[in-house]
Amino acid sequence: MPNSSEYGTTKGMTPTVIDTMLGESIVAHIERLASISESSIDLTRVFLSPEHMQAADLIRSWMEEAGMAARMDAIGNVVGRYEGDRPNLPALLLGSHYDTVRNAGKWDGPLGVITAIACVADLRRRGKRLPFAIEVIGFADEEGVRFNSTLLGSRAVAGTFNEAVLSSRDRDGISMPEALQRFGLDPQQVGAAARAPSDFLAYLELHIEQGPVLEAEGLPVGVVTAISGATRLLVTLEGMAGHAGTVPMAMRRDALAGAAECIVAIESQCRNDTGLFGTVGVIRAEPGAGNVIPGRSTFTVDMRSASDEHRREAVSLALRTIERIAKDRGLVPQIDVTHEQGSAPCADWLQAQVSAAIARQGYRTLSLPSGAGHDGMAIAGITDIGMIFVRCRGGVSHHPDEHVTLEDVTSGANVLLDVIEHFAPKMRS
Repeated sequence: MPNSSEYGTTKGMTPTVIDTMLGESIVAHIERLASISESSIDLTRVFLSPEHMQAADLIRSWMEEAGMAARMDAIGNVVGRYEGDRPNLPALLLGSHYDTVRNAGKWDGPLGVITAIACVADLRRRGKRLPFAIEVIGFADEEGVRFNSTLLGSRAVAGTFNEAVLSSRDRDGISMPEALQRFGLDPQQVGAAARAPSDFLAYLELHIEQGPVLEAEGLPVGVVTAISGATRLLVTLEGMAGHAGTVPMAMRRDALAGAAECIVAIESQCRNDTGLFGTVGVIRAEPGAGNVIPGRSTFTVDMRSASDEHRREAVSLALRTIERIAKDRGLVPQIDVTHEQGSAPCADWLQAQVSAAIARQGYRTLSLPSGAGHDGMAIAGITDIGMIFVRCRGGVSHHPDEHVTLEDVTSGANVLLDVIEHFAPKMRS
């Protein structure tokens, strides 16, 4: 496995020899979990599939080996509990998800679950109990691949599961209630997964960065300031189809050319606005013939920012831009909002404790937002959240090339364990 030297000199830290024993255990478990897939040629493990059940059983066995009481809840989350120095104390909640996208990398989600279990196992090995309990959750569905709705596991825990999603069907026509029943769960009991805010002191998630910032800074770990909110749009431009060789250029109402101008304008807007991210990921043209002027085009827009106000203002500007371009080109626009998710700030007091742990481990502290969504966005509804980012090679994620070095796995685990052992709950009013 590559070592940290592949990143060159680390900025702002003193090189140290890292004991990789904890990291080696985590990597071994990552590899074992990655072997559970619906395909032998890539990693795919979607919600409520047979592979999902196999993974859940394995994670539950690891929790039990680590000294936790483990169970599956009503949505398929795997929940482990390590009691504090006396029974029935509120818990510090740790975790991430164990489902994947299709043709996935092995680190996104499972690194957070397995590292949390490894930290509990280390506490148990040393016979250490804390003045609070620890719960670890492997969330059953974060990616939303099977039923096109994200954060199903964490929303169920937060009590914000939208029961309308139960009407969804997967690409094979299987309904979510049917899938839950095949998994051994009762669709009518999903609400039983909900937890009370009083159950938890805070939520802390370790996750790969899924971006290149830590690598560029030469740092193995970072402190997350917020999980960015996102707005997604579906834009349709109606023009007029026509013969490619007979309609004069000045008289065309080319919907695809209009879409292209909109896309470049949105890219320019986001490139010149720090902290704003904009992506057009899908574009279609109709009728889709090489010798016909496109009469209709549709495209998606995904805009993200750690600030909800910033994002809303940016979306408003993008809408005005699309409408202006459409008018100039004689096109009729239709713009639908398909997704709206507010940002989830990480609590200042948790950021401070993560920063202190990073400093105790000998690293410079870097704070950065997450542009990707995480389970913490849902859990923020019932408790304060914090996140630790771990460097991933090239910032690559949702791809088989996703990779974290052994040294960085170890660094992330040491920081998480340090936070746990020094954790000071926020005073409740």
